[in-house]
Amino acid sequence: MKEVLIIGLGKFGRYTAKKFHELGNHIMVLDTNEDKVNEILPYVTNAQIGDSTQPAVLESLGLNNFDICIVCVSDNFQVSLETTSLLKEGGARYVIARATTEIQAKFLRRNGADEVVFAEKQIAERIAMKYGSNNIFDCIQLNNEYSIYEIQPPKAWIGKTLLEANVRQKYNMNILGIKVGNDLNPFPNVDHIFTTQERLMVLCRSEDIENLKNK
Repeated sequence: MKEVLIIGLGKFGRYTAKKFHELGNHIMVLDTNEDKVNEILPYVTNAQIGDSTQPAVLESLGLNNFDICIVCVSDNFQVSLETTSLLKEGGARYVIARATTEIQAKFLRRNGADEVVFAEKQIAERIAMKYGSNNIFDCIQLNNEYSIYEIQPPKAWIGKTLLEANVRQKYNMNILGIKVGNDLNPFPNVDHIFTTQERLMVLCRSEDIENLKNK
């Protein structure tokens, strides 16, 4: 269980708060809009109406008590930037801020963001990857370099063991699990034989998955 502060209750902020609530965390939210604050009350531990660009408002929350502070402000980048800076100056342990462009991300990192997320960009990339490829069923981006992909075994692997396919050395991939229907076999043994009924959970770089599509 974590103590989470969410600032900004637009769509992204509300969805984030509800998801943290589903996972059993303690959530504090802050927004200037009273209606939005009242709407989210069933899903949060505490809520406050206030301006996150005012140092006194943030100080009153006890920033060092939160494991994560998430800046979800989407309609005013200046507010997002100021809030991120004040959070870090006020002693916040870990600040995640939302950006819509690389320029915004650059400024947010310079002003104290430990992590920057591109909500729309990441969703768009996931949709394009999932529905734009015949052998990739899903994708979870871990950072700018690595992702976890759900893929169909390449034809060249069918009937071979994991060791024979030489997946890690030849393709620069780590197989995290193998799914058949709803059954998952995590971290399969090297003697596992690939079949056409399987889906593989692989950890690799985007360039490696592109190379695999050409095999």
